[in-house]
Amino acid sequence: MDARTLDGREIELDQQMVGGLRMRLRGPVLLPGDAGFEEARTLWNGMIERRPALVARCIGTADVIEAVRFAREHELLLCIKAGGHNIAGLAAADGALMIDLSPMRGVWVEPGRKIAHAQAGCLLGDLDRETQLHGLATVLGFISLTGCAGLTLGGGFGYLTRRFGWTCDNVLGMDVVTAEAKLVRASRDENADLFWGLRGGGGNFGLVTGIDYALHPVGQEIVGGAVAWPASAAEDVLELYRSLAEAAPRELTLVALMRPAPPAPWLPPEMHGKPIVIILACHSGDPAEGER
Repeated sequence: MDARTLDGREIELDQQMVGGLRMRLRGPVLLPGDAGFEEARTLWNGMIERRPALVARCIGTADVIEAVRFAREHELLLCIKAGGHNIAGLAAADGALMIDLSPMRGVWVEPGRKIAHAQAGCLLGDLDRETQLHGLATVLGFISLTGCAGLTLGGGFGYLTRRFGWTCDNVLGMDVVTAEAKLVRASRDENADLFWGLRGGGGNFGLVTGIDYALHPVGQEIVGGAVAWPASAAEDVLELYRSLAEAAPRELTLVALMRPAPPAPWLPPEMHGKPIVIILACHSGDPAEGER
């Protein structure tokens, strides 16, 4: 089986090498043709068609460390998949060893301390589901199928941003596997320079396996919604958006965007597929105030 190295060479990985990696991991190691390989390598963006040489489906940090060690031993090109939602498709690379974190979707909430601990494969919906049991939330994005790790490492903004800042502003610490296959902690008190880089600087400083988030009381009910207009009304709508945003309280986040209308049930069928402008609104304070 051919694989690609960091410097672009092609090398042969024989069955003994792959078998050795399988012995070192609790999660499965998938090759082309194996059941589950196509699902594991596939990303959210269907335009991305890249084929890693093998996929290590990690189910814990120890698996991640062993996969990185294997890549170092054989000088393999690495790619990292968490939620797999990145539009550019950076989670996949031809001929690489893909470290797939998507099985790592655990979330633990400490409601008394207002902290959530999330594994790097969890999606926004996973984290929201667990925190909302306690009327708590952190700043996440707009699409529940987005991965928490990629969103956070890129900065992250969403419905609570105006009130609580960017997603990365709400990170308390991260567990990181370095390129040397060492597990380190990154926080304000430990490896502070690494922590600074990870909070919005992207994923190339290390392989994040867990993130701790600060939580905020928002209750279990908010007021929000979306209003759409034909794109021909964009100038007037965006002027309205600017005036509303300038006067809005911190509890009210407004987002404007232009896009082709999706076939969503809340949009009239005659709008589907046509250019539209949308204002999204979320009021995370007192629902009575939001309805005003």
